[in-house]
Amino acid sequence: MDEQNGHSPQLTKLRGRLADGLARARLNQTQLARRAGLGRTTVSEALSPQKPVPSAETVAALSRALQLPEAEMLALQRTAVQQAGTSTTEGPGRPIGEWAPHDLEVHRAGPGPTAAGSDMSAERAWPAYVRREHDRVLDKAVDDTMAGRSRIMVLVGASSTGKTRACWEAVQPLADQGWRLWHPFDPTRAQAALEQLHRVGPRTVVWLNEAQHYLGDRAVGEQIAAAVHRLLVSRERGPVLVLGTLWPEYATQYTALPIPTEPDLHSRVRELLAGHLLAVPDAFDAPALAAARALAKDGDWLLADALTRAHADGRITQDLAGAPELLNRYQHASPAAKAVLQAAMDARRLGVGLHLSQAFLTDAATDYLSQSDYDQLTEGWAEQAYAALAKPVHGKQAPLRQTTPRPLRRPPAPACAATTGPEAGRGPQFRLADYLEQHGRTSRRHLCPPASFWHAALTHLANPDDLNRIADEAEKRLRLQWAHHLRHQAAAHGSPVALALLAVLRAEAGDPDGAGVLARQAAGLGDTDALCQLAEMREEAGDRDGAEALAQAGRWPRRHRCPAPTGGDTRTRRGPGWCRSPGPEDRRLR
Repeated sequence: MDEQNGHSPQLTKLRGRLADGLARARLNQTQLARRAGLGRTTVSEALSPQKPVPSAETVAALSRALQLPEAEMLALQRTAVQQAGTSTTEGPGRPIGEWAPHDLEVHRAGPGPTAAGSDMSAERAWPAYVRREHDRVLDKAVDDTMAGRSRIMVLVGASSTGKTRACWEAVQPLADQGWRLWHPFDPTRAQAALEQLHRVGPRTVVWLNEAQHYLGDRAVGEQIAAAVHRLLVSRERGPVLVLGTLWPEYATQYTALPIPTEPDLHSRVRELLAGHLLAVPDAFDAPALAAARALAKDGDWLLADALTRAHADGRITQDLAGAPELLNRYQHASPAAKAVLQAAMDARRLGVGLHLSQAFLTDAATDYLSQSDYDQLTEGWAEQAYAALAKPVHGKQAPLRQTTPRPLRRPPAPACAATTGPEAGRGPQFRLADYLEQHGRTSRRHLCPPASFWHAALTHLANPDDLNRIADEAEKRLRLQWAHHLRHQAAAHGSPVALALLAVLRAEAGDPDGAGVLARQAAGLGDTDALCQLAEMREEAGDRDGAEALAQAGRWPRRHRCPAPTGGDTRTRRGPGWCRSPGPEDRRLR
């Protein structure tokens, strides 16, 4: 049959001896594949008269499994190859230039929409690559393969640290040399690798992204490691470049020495990885950040966008990888989860601190729901929403994650320490993802929060600075009653700013005695501006004695330097009196 299909007599003889051996062993092809450590498809193609000459590795494995003379069988294989006048097969994979990075599981980067004025599609948006120290090690491995030496390199790093993108950038010089790339994934990663590794030919990149799916497979992981090792040491099949990626926990698991009393599950994998692991850091160092800023300045809008959020901790790649999924999670969240996120977005854009209490968010979220969605809320809706929003995306980011505020370390101050820090001891605290915070500042900038938001702020916020900022925002949006109550709440929590503003309001309302009490409370907390303003107001009203009393309370000389209400420079009163009249810029209540 081989000769009828145009194959050589030696190939016919080779397949005949394999078939005879299979009959003597009384095995079927599935049993033979298991005994030889080959895939079922590989064995079938080796015996089929319709297929080309099997590889030397396949013939050797089958010969050992069938107890045939390996040297004679390999001689038949080499002669069959020569008579065919070509290689056994071109091998799996296709030219590197035919691959798209996303097809090789390089994370999509950035938020998705195109830059203003750009005709680049969201699908093709791609940030410039910032080279780091591990890239130089990868370049050396690529140089070795171009010089004819097979190499393996497995990059180890946490999620979305840039491992796969680094591999993609590293193989680009090989694309110019006509190399192929093979990414085994069908029907499963492990099965594809086991069945096809023996067919890999020279000048091929074997792409083992998320290598735990290959090397960590309980059934065939060790066989795959042995097949990769055989590929790397077979001179006639080289040069090849094997690139893989692993999370640190998998690398630790595979390279740990076995406990003497337990079976060694990863012996071949450990040998394969020894000396070939390359660490990828979680964050950009100072030189990488400088390079990223230079690229952003030259017009890379994706890097520029990421740097606005991640410049402090250097987690640029995580931000780029997580942004699309964070936005997707927000847009497709359940009504309850979306309401919680919108409340968090509004809280951050209106000035509440990083840490948002669960009680505040839950109370604030209710009016963000339509009446229909509100009517369909079930018991435990809030817990379900927080659980859904805590699930991480790429880069170990979550739309809304629980966090623990660090205690503030400050010198002693007149203000009450218990009211100046985060709302410690007030239940679980959450932090909104930086990208969603930024998205909320732009997409919701013209929206006014509903009543439940102001009510939750009044009920649950305890930080005076947060309360003052929310009160300012309420005034801007003409929510004057909420602003009034928020001012009083801030004053109750010891805010000298709120006390000073309320003192001026009380004075303007015709209650000088009440204004004086509030102004003295503010002065006792370190803000004498209210006394200064009240003194001037009483002097202008003709109450010289009252003005004098306030001046004495503030311990000012008759001609003094009045602290600028905004905390800036000092100004000297040139005419009679204690201080200049406050101008519009000084009237902070407005």
